[in-house]
Amino acid sequence: MPTEPPFTTPPDANPLDHSLSPARPFSSDEREAIYRAIETRRDVRDQFLPDPLPDDLVERLLKAAHAAPSVGFMQPWNFTLVTDGAVRQAAWVAFSRANEEAAAMFEGEKQALYRSLKLEGIRKAPLSICVTCDPTRGGKVVLGRTHNPRTDVYSTVCAIQNLWLAARAEGVGVGWVSIFHDSDIRAILDIPDHIEIVAWLCLGRVDTLYTEPELAVKGWRQRVPLEELVFRNRWGGGVDTEACE
Repeated sequence: MPTEPPFTTPPDANPLDHSLSPARPFSSDEREAIYRAIETRRDVRDQFLPDPLPDDLVERLLKAAHAAPSVGFMQPWNFTLVTDGAVRQAAWVAFSRANEEAAAMFEGEKQALYRSLKLEGIRKAPLSICVTCDPTRGGKVVLGRTHNPRTDVYSTVCAIQNLWLAARAEGVGVGWVSIFHDSDIRAILDIPDHIEIVAWLCLGRVDTLYTEPELAVKGWRQRVPLEELVFRNRWGGGVDTEACE
């Protein structure tokens, strides 16, 4: 039988065409898995198991983070992996001091509820990752960042979300610790002055997760209905129901 001639690139073809692939929808199973990861992701504060995470698993999570979108493709993130017990203890001491200050900002029942929350991730999780943002990466002028310098941090948060969703798919819990003085963590990890600390993440295997966000389950705050958050064409603009009919 005759065989098809080998594919050759036409001389006038766009040299970038080879980098494109069909944008087909995912299969129903693939879509379901992605939405499930999004809907069941939780901020884990206390339920970590002590078992170390395998290196290959951690690498997969970091690759997922590194695949995040970034403005101007500047990729401003760094990931400092913390497994040393002494370093984690120093971070926990810094957190505890700030946490006491935070508790004092609430009053009455709210303060009691705050103090009842178990926030033991730093000491219990086998791995912590300090995620930072380097605003100098990409040079002084970065495509897409010319009029909004904070887009480097927004990009870094996208990397965190990527890691978080990948961790959920892997059965790994993640907790985002934000209660600390920047100067304390900067000193503990020897972070340069120009680098911005974005998040301290606690990671570890978990047996169970809350079916709803823990703060909703414990009565701190409930999810805001989506319809209260969506505007049309301008701030506060409601949906034009007649146009939708």
